[in-house]
Amino acid sequence: MRKPTFDPGLTQQFTAPFRRAINKDGTFNVHRRGTTWRDVHPYLHLINMGWPKFLATLFLGYVLINFVFAGIYFAMGPGQLEGGESSTLSGRFLNGFFFSAHTLSTVGYGNISPKGMAANVVSSFEALVGVLGFAVATGLLFGRVSRPSARIGFSENMVVAPYQDGTSLQFRVVNRRPNSLMELEVRPMLMTVEPSNGQPKRTYQLLKLERETVLFFPLTWTVVHPIDADSPLWGKTAEDMARLQAEVLILVKAYDDTFSQTVLARYSYRHDEIVWGKRFAPAFYVDAEGDLVLEVRKVGELAESTVSAA
Repeated sequence: MRKPTFDPGLTQQFTAPFRRAINKDGTFNVHRRGTTWRDVHPYLHLINMGWPKFLATLFLGYVLINFVFAGIYFAMGPGQLEGGESSTLSGRFLNGFFFSAHTLSTVGYGNISPKGMAANVVSSFEALVGVLGFAVATGLLFGRVSRPSARIGFSENMVVAPYQDGTSLQFRVVNRRPNSLMELEVRPMLMTVEPSNGQPKRTYQLLKLERETVLFFPLTWTVVHPIDADSPLWGKTAEDMARLQAEVLILVKAYDDTFSQTVLARYSYRHDEIVWGKRFAPAFYVDAEGDLVLEVRKVGELAESTVSAA
């Protein structure tokens, strides 16, 4: 029986060298093309975009809606808004804009009010748009702040360091947030490009760890893959890793005790991000009062590998 091949979902086909499979921010290095407007999901787009873009989108949407309704009130002509009369066209438009803002937010100060039938119909519809629009905006805001997300920091490099009587491939992780993560699990895999039937092909191999899980994660965790005879890195040099276009893909899964949900984090290291003959320097110490102090910024700090890495 033919042995099934292992593919984590990143394809084994190889057509040309590419930068990396997983970007530094944890996203996959995949660009989608050929989608249509039916495939666009505004909610997912607004939930996943950064906070500055999200707030700017809400503000611009608010301004745009008020501009549209202000234009409608302006087109109705004078006399439709009581208290909104002005001797200039720009003044009348601005009065319509501010009346629109009062109506959209249902504030209704009363200094400007609809007078004609057309203005009353439009303002009634705008009030409905405002109620529904602010409800959607509130839901988006709540969805963003209540969504659990991991903020796991990774060391800038992996290291090949001494381990027991041999060597090991190591990287270090830390929780950059004060929330409690429990039952942390790491699954690294090695992706290489090797010839198969005369054609280059991506291959994936799971890396066996010294310890695959930890129950608590208040400090750093140095993840260690022993390089023994069973390791795909056995006998490999830095030149070999570069020739194979090696990349270590990492999936981290943990239980967020604050949100009572599972969170995930992705990362990767390319062959040129592996430092040989170094070890990680200590990132925490015990202060004078006997408390542990964690230096988060030192998660990737390296030192000479004169002793085995802890």
